[in-house]
Amino acid sequence: MPVAVPLEIDGSTLFEHNGYQFAVFPSVGGRTFEVDNWDQLEMVGRFLGRIHQVGASKPFIHRPTIGLDEYLFTPREVLANSPFIPMHLENAFFSDLDRLIDVLKNRWEDSFSTIRLHGDCHPSNILWRDGPMFVDLDDARNGPAIQDIWMLLNGDRGDQLAQLDTLAEAYSEFRDFPANQLQLIEPLRGLRMVHYMAWLAKRWQDPAFPRAFPWFAEAKYWETQVLAFKEQLAALEEPPLTLAPQW
Repeated sequence: MPVAVPLEIDGSTLFEHNGYQFAVFPSVGGRTFEVDNWDQLEMVGRFLGRIHQVGASKPFIHRPTIGLDEYLFTPREVLANSPFIPMHLENAFFSDLDRLIDVLKNRWEDSFSTIRLHGDCHPSNILWRDGPMFVDLDDARNGPAIQDIWMLLNGDRGDQLAQLDTLAEAYSEFRDFPANQLQLIEPLRGLRMVHYMAWLAKRWQDPAFPRAFPWFAEAKYWETQVLAFKEQLAALEEPPLTLAPQW
């Protein structure tokens, strides 16, 4: 599998120092994955099919499964107790957030089949080295296969439909494409929005985070999130993406 894996030292890949567990990974170089390059997108789809075929063989034991508690309810509590949201935006922010949470609760399905996933398969986590190299597995977990696919879609609806067909054709060389999960794309996008804000808030005391995400503490960021909630609520009202008839 084209995945950056931890180094094995003296028969182990997991170590401990002063109560902290850690792994050591090789430095992996590569070019940026070009999301508008159809040949590269096709190859990524093919490798995702391979990865998911392995991932479907058994679930993770020590990693969570994507669900509402981790991605909505706990993040809502974290944000409510955080100092980052400007006072003049609090009412609008939490009003729209709660509307989004209510819609996502009604759209979420616990009946979907789950497999082991990369979990955070956006273009920046794919390096190009004569083919894709998948990195950054700290969000690997159990969940619906479409989770590793929807973050590769970009542009308007027409662009996304074309990208989806390209991914489906390549993915299907190794595994049936999860067409029955297409209605989960916008709910998963909404879950990621809420989870990501809380993820940053919980880690802000780490000195690396203010340096890497300085905009998180600015009022402008939270203003854009209020707008993003409204846009996501509108997207949830749109019909889900569909594959071309041959699929």
